[in-house]
Amino acid sequence: MVDIRPFKAITYTTKAGNPTDLITQPYDKINAEQQKIYYALSMYNYCRVILPLEADKYNIASQRLLQWLKEDIMKKEMQPALFVSRQEFHLDGKKHSRTGIIAALRLYEYNENMVFPHERTFRAPKADRLNMLRTVQKDLESVFLMYQDPEGETIRFMEQTTQTSPMIQATDALGVTHTIWKVSDPQKISQLQSILKPKVMVINDGHHRYESAIAYRDEIRSKGDWHEDSAFNFHMSYLVPVQEEGLVVLPTHRLLKHYKLTPEMLYELSYFFDISDVPVTVNAIEAFLGSHFGEHAFCMYDGKKAHGLTLKHEKAIYDFINTHVSRETKIFDIVILHDIVFKHIFKTGQLDIDDTIIYERWTKDALAKVDHGEASVAFMVNPIPAKTVAAIAAQHEVLPEKSTDFYPKMVSGLVLMDISKDETL
Repeated sequence: MVDIRPFKAITYTTKAGNPTDLITQPYDKINAEQQKIYYALSMYNYCRVILPLEADKYNIASQRLLQWLKEDIMKKEMQPALFVSRQEFHLDGKKHSRTGIIAALRLYEYNENMVFPHERTFRAPKADRLNMLRTVQKDLESVFLMYQDPEGETIRFMEQTTQTSPMIQATDALGVTHTIWKVSDPQKISQLQSILKPKVMVINDGHHRYESAIAYRDEIRSKGDWHEDSAFNFHMSYLVPVQEEGLVVLPTHRLLKHYKLTPEMLYELSYFFDISDVPVTVNAIEAFLGSHFGEHAFCMYDGKKAHGLTLKHEKAIYDFINTHVSRETKIFDIVILHDIVFKHIFKTGQLDIDDTIIYERWTKDALAKVDHGEASVAFMVNPIPAKTVAAIAAQHEVLPEKSTDFYPKMVSGLVLMDISKDETL
């Protein structure tokens, strides 16, 4: 059964300044330019903790947190609480709203069938976050998960909570407004714990953080002198029902570095795909993808031309795709792209993030990176619906790295959780 707990949150105080100048995107979404912008915003900006510019970043992060707590820039709540968190944002000219619960979620191994991943992870980011956990002993950022709530029980709970006065509100650099409400009433907490107890959770975002937290937990346990209520057995998590209307998934476009598209490759692609020319504009490429949703279609751009690729027939793919996945997973667009286009035709072998492959959220950015020579060829893809991700994860299937982009990301710096050895929940 899923075990969620309230926790004594660490938050910024009013002494730190305007929350808008303090919050950041998640550490893995911050590039070098944004890092400098965040540093310039405030001497207390959260980037100085999750992604310091200084060389000894782990110790610097730990020292800063301790200093900020000492100076009352941050404070630790006296009373354990759960939180309701809402993000309001615009996308394609429409206003959206996504609401979830922030709680301490007990860490479960994947084979315990309580928490399921939906995509594979990279070793380097896990090692980085594990080193950060060892040093700061805080959950600096949430893991983002989803669960089924067809009866709408938690949705109603959150709606009632959001009728009260919020604890924190801030707008991030992308124009997303983040609002947090505190729930400290033991009766309400108990009610929510009972509702969530029989659920299973699927990780949307934060696979690396989750797996690093398990590694950290196991390290501490191996030294003895711990119990089940120790905070390091849990991770601060943002939990959203699959039925939440604002649970938006964007595509994650793939850009290859050092792999040129040749006429021979186009000929090979024609065995699997119908190939058409597409104007090199964001609107034309997105229109092509939208009109071929569910048809295993991609757009490919090499700096000269854009080609629309639509799979001819599913039967042709089976001999070329990893046999250790189910039929349902074999026909995911991302799996087809990786196993047929990348491995079979481009002969990429193992792809390493930033080294040989880049991921981009927006079509315009993907095209620009090819135009500027940062990548040699871009593949624009359609998104995978949240319900599909949840269903496939519950079948113990995982997709290639960065298969989904749940938008918007949870900003960092609003709430963090103490997981030091003596902290209990």
